[in-house]
Amino acid sequence: MPLARALLKATAANKTAARSAYTAAKPDYTNPNWLRVGLAFGSSVALWGLLFKQHSEDVQEYKKRNGLE
Repeated sequence: MPLARALLKATAANKTAARSAYTAAKPDYTNPNWLRVGLAFGSSVALWGLLFKQHSEDVQEYKKRNGLE
């Protein structure tokens, strides 16, 4: 029985000393982080630009290989 009490006390002490990694504050949507917004939209525009560039290069290569040009 003393072993069970010691383990119970150890787990109770361990729970009180632990801190949560999560914050309780909710994000403020009325004041957005404009740097993150800009990075998100900028990276999206850059990826779409690369996609269109690669597509036009692929179409040109297709036309050249099949004698359509």
